[in-house]
Amino acid sequence: MNESEFNALAVSTLDRLAAAIEGSQLECDCEFKGDGVLEIGFENGTRIIVNRQSAAQELWVAAKSGGFHFRHDGSSWLNARDGSELFATLSRLVSEQSGQSVILGPVR
Repeated sequence: MNESEFNALAVSTLDRLAAAIEGSQLECDCEFKGDGVLEIGFENGTRIIVNRQSAAQELWVAAKSGGFHFRHDGSSWLNARDGSELFATLSRLVSEQSGQSVILGPVR
């Protein structure tokens, strides 16, 4: 995939993630902080940052439990280490940091 295609896919994914979080009824702030950076802030002061890395063609997630890199395989964003899917991983991370159980699905 070329850079333009990657950027369009990454922006679309970040938009879907923001919509899923906003529709989840979680007590959190979800906002874009610059080009390609989504910040999710929780009442306990913790944050999750999701941002695109154009040079690597990956989405990176920084959470309290660590950092994660996701690469698109043609149909899904998969963790470069364990193959887990982006929205499934974010569901787990958001649930851990917010203290509220949530399942985030890609909003289309």
